[in-house]
Amino acid sequence: MRKVQTGQIIEYYSNTCRVAATDGIFKCRIQGRIELVVGDFVKIEPAEDSNDCDAMITERLQRITALYKSKDRVTKAVAANITRLGILVTVNPKTSLEFIDKWVVIALQSGIQPFIIFNKIDMLEDDAYRVLQNLYEGLDVPSFAISAKWQTNLKGLFSYLENQTSIFVGNSGSGKSTLTSALTGTEILSRELSNNQGVHTTSVSTLYQVGNNMQVIDSPGVRDIGIEHLDHAEILAGFKEINNFSLKCMFPKCSHQEDDGCAVMEALKHSHIEESRYNNFMNLNAAVRS
Repeated sequence: MRKVQTGQIIEYYSNTCRVAATDGIFKCRIQGRIELVVGDFVKIEPAEDSNDCDAMITERLQRITALYKSKDRVTKAVAANITRLGILVTVNPKTSLEFIDKWVVIALQSGIQPFIIFNKIDMLEDDAYRVLQNLYEGLDVPSFAISAKWQTNLKGLFSYLENQTSIFVGNSGSGKSTLTSALTGTEILSRELSNNQGVHTTSVSTLYQVGNNMQVIDSPGVRDIGIEHLDHAEILAGFKEINNFSLKCMFPKCSHQEDDGCAVMEALKHSHIEESRYNNFMNLNAAVRS
C-alpha cells in the first residue's frame, strides 16, 4: 500500500478492522477514538511503524444509514450504510407479529427499506402466508416466500438485493445463517439445538461481497437491538396507516385509545386498521422512553 485510499470495513474486531480498498484488502489499526462498525466507509493510509497491520484508519466518512442499539440510555451503532433489512418469518420457530412490526419501525426510522422473507415454505401448507403477505405489501413492505435450506425461490430475492447492502434479522433458528450462506456462497456456521432453534456462533461482524454487486452484513450485534432509543413520534411513523389516521384526530395529543374524536379508533372499529397492528403499536409505544 503506497497512498491514502478510501475503503469499506468488511470485518470489525475490537481494535482492528479489515478494509476492502482499491488496491486490495488490508488489516488496519484505528487512529484515535473513531467509532467504527462494519459497513463504514473510511480513509486509510500506510502504517509504516506497524508489524501486525498493513494500514491505519484515519477518518470515517459520513454514513448514509446506521442501525443502533441502546443500553442505559447510551446509543451505539452496530452496522452502517445498510439499504435493505430482511425480516425472516417462520412458523417453527414461530415469529410473532410484534417482532415483525418492531423491525419495520427500526428499519424505517433508520432510513432502511424493510422487507419480509417467509422462510421454510417447505414446512407450510400452500399459501399459508398470503394474508400476512397482503397486509405488509399493502404497507409498502415487499415480501418473498423461500426455502433457504433447499434454495427454493431465491432468484427473485437475488434480483431484489442486487446493488444493495442488506442485513437479515430473525429469531434463533429462523435460517439467517442458512440464507446468508446460500446468497454469498460462504458457509456460515450455526449450531442447531434439539428444539429446532439455532445459535448464532458469529462473534465477528462481517460484510460479504457477492458478484452481482450484492453486499450482505452478518452481525451478532443486531440481536441486542431494541426500541428504547426511539421516541413516540418515531414509533408512530413506523405504522404508516395509523399515522395517516392520527392526522385526522380531533386533538393533536390524542392517545389513540378511547378519546372522543379519535380517528384511529374509528378506523380500527371499521377494520381500516388491522387489530394486530394497532395492538403492536400500543405495545411498542408503551415500551419507549418518554
